[in-house]
Amino acid sequence: MDIIDWQWLLIVTSSVLLFVLSPLAKTTDQFFKAVHKRKAPNTLVLTGSLIISWIFAKSITNAANLGLSFGIVGGVSYAGYYLSFAVAGVLIYKIRTVGGFKSIHEFLTSKFGKGAMALFSILIAIRLFNEVWSNTMVIGSYFGDIGSSNYYWAIVVFTALTLAYAAKGGLSSSIFTDVIQMVLFGILLLVILWKIFSVESFTINDVTTSGTWSFELGLNLFFAALIQSFSYPFHDPVLTDRAFISSPKVTRKSFLWASLLGAICIILFSIIGVYAQTQGFTGQAAVQVGKAFGVIILLVINFIMITSAASTLDSTFSSFSKLFVIDLGMVKDLTFGRASMAAIAILGTLPIFLNAEILSATTISGTMVIGLTPIFLFWKKNVPKISFYLSVITGLVFGFLLVFNVFPEALIFTQGKYADLLWVNIWGILSCNIIYFIPKWLKSKK
Repeated sequence: MDIIDWQWLLIVTSSVLLFVLSPLAKTTDQFFKAVHKRKAPNTLVLTGSLIISWIFAKSITNAANLGLSFGIVGGVSYAGYYLSFAVAGVLIYKIRTVGGFKSIHEFLTSKFGKGAMALFSILIAIRLFNEVWSNTMVIGSYFGDIGSSNYYWAIVVFTALTLAYAAKGGLSSSIFTDVIQMVLFGILLLVILWKIFSVESFTINDVTTSGTWSFELGLNLFFAALIQSFSYPFHDPVLTDRAFISSPKVTRKSFLWASLLGAICIILFSIIGVYAQTQGFTGQAAVQVGKAFGVIILLVINFIMITSAASTLDSTFSSFSKLFVIDLGMVKDLTFGRASMAAIAILGTLPIFLNAEILSATTISGTMVIGLTPIFLFWKKNVPKISFYLSVITGLVFGFLLVFNVFPEALIFTQGKYADLLWVNIWGILSCNIIYFIPKWLKSKK
């Protein structure tokens, strides 16, 4: 058997096992709220589910590549996004306990009306759509070059197999398999790090001295990630759906632990890129390191990608289903829920044939939703309904300025890669916060 055959065996075997082990959801509570024997997930289960559902294939690919480009500073910079868990955990705790709201959609409808809820739903549907292709294309890249038949077949088969077990149990399947996938991820990551540090010429000192703590060499991304963390989590239903299924205290504790442990996992995975940097490798860091260490380590890295991609993909299917069935209240039954999963699986795979960029699914969408910052950060403030639209639209405008590379250079005060990302977010978030409160100020003047 060659390496591709082994990789096919990993995908098919792991997916079939997860399908067999996954619980069959027979009620809407089991399918959409992960209720098992009338009990919600505890702290340990919820924390593990949060971490692995956010350590997507594209995340660890980006972490390794940033380690290659910027040393450990790159890994730390990307880990800045995991502040999102702490922000969401604290704010949603308040929204649930003080406000008494049972979902993000209920909160937005109550405060800003159904129109605001509909606009928000469009934003998170786009987010979920991005999650499908941006993760599965990473899997495809391990089977062949982009555009090759192996590349496309791997993506289609992997997506179909993941859909099978996700449709079986909904969010119950997603959280159940998350626990298994988190354990696997931890073991496989330790195997890779053990192999890397067994190389005599590579030490912890090489890791700690591998980067330069400057804006030009990584810190632009770090501060952009911190800024986005005050809006980013709220447009990701994979994260927010998990914030309403356990008790408020269990949820807050789980989110805070996930913030710390998730960041550590990303930093540790970026060490693969740091090692690649010391060896002078180019290209995809994880792939090159795997090839350098031989078939077994390459398969281990490949299995990590399969594990992390599957955990995000099944969560994406579950969240999209809940969006249409519960949050938008279209047709409240399991058949429609499963059908909506199949729909996003098909639609989300289409961009694979358009050569979309992996990283854009994270950084660009993160900028476009910075208008959510004042809405959730100052959730107790009474403002006119128009404030929601003004802030969200302002965020979208800044996002498009970044996409089309037309943001004025005179407003960028640092150098290097991601400088435009940082300053678009700085000016954008300031603008969104000011514009959000202008209608309230004008109303008070009258």
